[in-house]
Amino acid sequence: MNDTILTAAKEISTADAKSDPTRYANAIRALAMDAVEKAKSGHPGMPMGMADVATVLFQRFMKFDAARPDWPDRDRFVLSAGHGSMLLYALLYLLGYPGMGRKELENFRQLGSPTAGHPEYGHAAGIETTTGPLGQGLATAVGMAIAERLSAARFGDDLVDHFTYVIAGDGCLMEGVSHEAIDLAGHLKLSKLILFWDDNSISIDGPTSLATSMDQIARFAAAGWHVAHVDGHDPEAVAQAVAAAQADPRPSLIGCRTLIGYGAPTKQGKESCHGSPLGAAEIDGAREALSWPHAPFELPDDVLEAWRAAGRRGAKAREAWEARCAASPKGAAFDAFMKADVAAEIVGNGARRHQRRDAGDDRRLGRPDAFELHHHQGHGRGRAGRFFRPLHPLRRARIRHGGGDEWDRATWRLRALWRHLSGVLRLRPRRDPPLGAHGPARHLCAHP
Repeated sequence: MNDTILTAAKEISTADAKSDPTRYANAIRALAMDAVEKAKSGHPGMPMGMADVATVLFQRFMKFDAARPDWPDRDRFVLSAGHGSMLLYALLYLLGYPGMGRKELENFRQLGSPTAGHPEYGHAAGIETTTGPLGQGLATAVGMAIAERLSAARFGDDLVDHFTYVIAGDGCLMEGVSHEAIDLAGHLKLSKLILFWDDNSISIDGPTSLATSMDQIARFAAAGWHVAHVDGHDPEAVAQAVAAAQADPRPSLIGCRTLIGYGAPTKQGKESCHGSPLGAAEIDGAREALSWPHAPFELPDDVLEAWRAAGRRGAKAREAWEARCAASPKGAAFDAFMKADVAAEIVGNGARRHQRRDAGDDRRLGRPDAFELHHHQGHGRGRAGRFFRPLHPLRRARIRHGGGDEWDRATWRLRALWRHLSGVLRLRPRRDPPLGAHGPARHLCAHP
């Protein structure tokens, strides 16, 4: 990584970072439980459990500038466990992202609010991609890491050099799409991809042992990842794991052992805090347990200012990058690449686009073998990879990241349009069958 970027990205002093990280994390916990309680709907458990990890990541490692959310060389953050959206919204508010104020938090999960139940791309600055279907965010993050590598191969590390960080839960890792994405990331050695696994052993139905006995650490290691397992409530252990992950030439999994609903006196560690408001009495108990005597949505000035300072920390790195981009002979081409006009590509560039593809454009971009064109008639795999099936998250990721492949961006738009039209035009019965399409509901174990 460029020394100037690294120095500026970690400019926050060690004394500030270590002063009282638990208070900073408790700000996330309080905002999460207050917003969910006010909405009478939502998932407080994951934000409260992963607050310490998020605090370490955003205050000490993430490269970004809250005042310029669209900075091309920022680190990307994907909340694959999108049901815990208040973790992301609380971070955006604390860091000072535009358009994310207290009012937006108080309107969590309300009609027309940018703080939807699951993060929606385009609703607020700082939301890198829509997440919700478990596993999709992880696969999208793999696509973003691929886009970073392809862009760096074309324009050089001076202009493209950033990490993609992901928070995923047990549910994300149970989904089939996660296995394919994990396999591909390990195979391609996507060293700029770091995944935090919220290892709380709880699902919405109870212990994860009800559904799985997978050794996730062994699974990722078998796929070629660098792996670590730490106490997710120990900031220094988390920080050491992140530093080691950044230095490793492989993608990294950091398993973070956490307590879901951390701080809730009777509900932490239980499924009862996964997807329901804690309740007034439990929140009062959590405030006492966390030494957080403040009213709902209120923060002490020093805590908010420390978070806002973290949001400004990346400004010097961004300014240094802008100077390099302006001085680089590839700067103008990079800017055009990131702002490509998809509509023009669809309408006017078809023949030229395919000529470039047939001429071996893949190899000139320094693409890994998995992205070379292959014989795919009748297989529907296209050029996204010989054996990589989650094409939807991969192609979307390259668009969300910026730049990427113009063929993929054009194809994405056309396919999205076709899906919309086919849904509108699809013939539907005038009314549903009296007992539904499959008859009356019955228990899975009931006899016929």
